[in-house]
Amino acid sequence: MSELVTYELNDGIAVLTLNNGKVNALSPEVIVALNEALDRAQEAGAIVVLTGQQGILSGGYDLKVMMKGPEQAIALVTAGSALTRRMLAHPQPIIVACGGHAVAKGAFLLLASDYRLGVEGEFLIGLNEVQIGMTMHHVGILLARDRLSPAMFQRSVINAEMFTPQAALAAGFLDRVVAPDRLMAAALDVAQQMKKLNPGAHRHTKLKARKALLEALDSAIVTDGRTSVVG
Repeated sequence: MSELVTYELNDGIAVLTLNNGKVNALSPEVIVALNEALDRAQEAGAIVVLTGQQGILSGGYDLKVMMKGPEQAIALVTAGSALTRRMLAHPQPIIVACGGHAVAKGAFLLLASDYRLGVEGEFLIGLNEVQIGMTMHHVGILLARDRLSPAMFQRSVINAEMFTPQAALAAGFLDRVVAPDRLMAAALDVAQQMKKLNPGAHRHTKLKARKALLEALDSAIVTDGRTSVVG
């Protein structure tokens, strides 16, 4: 397993930790490593806890890759969208333990999971694509519309507003905010509670509840693959 994403399995819970520099940029290599880690967790039938470093989950896509040219940008966004779609349909629960900032694709990791914990502090969570000159892709619009409250969807996607953890809780990015020193303990507590779910019932209900969204995402990934995300 690549050290860009570390994998630790214990008592039926797989902890996946992003480890790619100060902002945990999501590069092509990180996305490959995340998929490999999800493969391992799925094979083990383990509940997933995805986390990052203290102070940050992820600052989003690797801008060095995004700025290389439209082909590289589209390829990275396509890979990221496929990861998003996979997370939404993952057979076991996915819990995200966000230890601070979650920006752009980092925030979409929150929106693609089953339970989201954040921490108290001066952190920002949100979708800043429009602010940095990127037209929001169709996959992003669909996912944000599905998971965010209507008013916050407009403020987040169109106005690129960033939210404090408590405001992100109200918007729909998070399900719970805890003290920083309680983050992983709280995430593991949630994972233990989710062990009480019937695995087959959880999997089938998730796919049934998200059927329309998953089908729309499949179409949007194809459309986004033909569209520039810059400007």
